[in-house]
Amino acid sequence: HGIALRIRERRPERRVIYLSAEKFMYQFIRALRFKNIMGFKEMFRSVDVLLIDDVQFIGGKESTQEEFFHTFNALVDQNKQIVVSGDRSPADLEYMDERMRSRLSWGLVAEVHATSYELRLGILQAKAEQLGADQVPPKVLEFLAHKITSNIRELEGALIRVIAHSTLVGRPITLDGTHEVLQDLLRANDRRVTIEEIQ
Repeated sequence: HGIALRIRERRPERRVIYLSAEKFMYQFIRALRFKNIMGFKEMFRSVDVLLIDDVQFIGGKESTQEEFFHTFNALVDQNKQIVVSGDRSPADLEYMDERMRSRLSWGLVAEVHATSYELRLGILQAKAEQLGADQVPPKVLEFLAHKITSNIRELEGALIRVIAHSTLVGRPITLDGTHEVLQDLLRANDRRVTIEEIQ
């Protein structure tokens, strides 16, 4: 989404499509069912930038992979941009056809690491500001940034839960109240796997 928004800011005339690999597959199946393959091809091959999320989803789905392969090649031949995200590197996409893995390795492959504490805190501060929640004490934001490290959606969701609870019960946001509201989430994030569980 960030890439698409930045392109729209800088080059609003560029045609951008963002969708998940799953939606790409569903649109392809729909095009097959309604005999509109040419419309499907035209839609995806006439863009300036194609953004596909969770590409690992089409692994093992032969016809969808085949169509994505041809779409990828058509866009590369036209010097268009393609951004693909996945939960592992192209070489590790085991159910993906070898030639597709090879194509995905052509460009810049970047591993996105877990966020730092400072980035998580900044995201929480921006989200609190966006929600107009100036009443969230800095200590609560710091606590959330320290405790919830799994992913940003979960982090933002925790902040929204804390703010919503405070609004619903009419009490100010406190560190103790945050512990109480998020005890299930905090327990899941604190959980450590023991040797006994592994055995």
